[in-house]
Amino acid sequence: MSLPWLPADPLAPFPPAEQALRDPDGLLAAGGDLSPARLLNAYRHGIFPWYSQGQPLLWWTPDPRMVFRSDGVRLSSRFRRSLRRSPWTLRADGDFGAVVAACALVRRPGQRGTWITDDMRAAYGALHRLGHAHSIEVRDGDELVGGLYGVAIGRMFFAESMFSARTGGSKVALAGLARRLHEWQWPLIDAQVENPHLVAMGARPWPRTEFLRQLATLVAEDTGPASWPRRFGRMAAADLAV
Repeated sequence: MSLPWLPADPLAPFPPAEQALRDPDGLLAAGGDLSPARLLNAYRHGIFPWYSQGQPLLWWTPDPRMVFRSDGVRLSSRFRRSLRRSPWTLRADGDFGAVVAACALVRRPGQRGTWITDDMRAAYGALHRLGHAHSIEVRDGDELVGGLYGVAIGRMFFAESMFSARTGGSKVALAGLARRLHEWQWPLIDAQVENPHLVAMGARPWPRTEFLRQLATLVAEDTGPASWPRRFGRMAAADLAV
């Protein structure tokens, strides 16, 4: 089966999810661009870009899909105890570019280089300026010790990548994000594909059909970009020890 290539129109529909390949799992289409219109159209339909430098732009919708419930992110008892006296604080959108840059430097098992290419950084930077992409920063004073970034549409958050400059920094970012989303009644966080770290923190594989069914309802509630710095506020990492 040949892989469909997307037309130039960024609003052109993607192929149906059921046409995605089984090997590699979820590969749906190639080509197109990383314009905000195309990226938002992709996320609304459970599709995300993922490719390496030198490859064509590739679009994915894996089955199963790794998903966190916003009330289901887990921190171990030992780690929560270590947070009780932590001076770390969390905020949103304080330095989106620094978080994306730090994520691009993370060395991941079995991966040469990074999939967060210059084009990807520019694309998500554009989404951030439009109010659709957000970062969570974990700081010790002025030092950035961990964080994550992703895309928000409606009541759905699509996590893209996270990093730790200090042990546990990414865990704190994810747990803090989940707590706020649960308070806002956003039930799900898309984690895309399985890895042991995500599973240990509570991510679970969902059949793609179920993920897409719930996604359609959540993204339909889109009321436009919101000010995350004000809405997220300031959170103490020590509060996550409870």
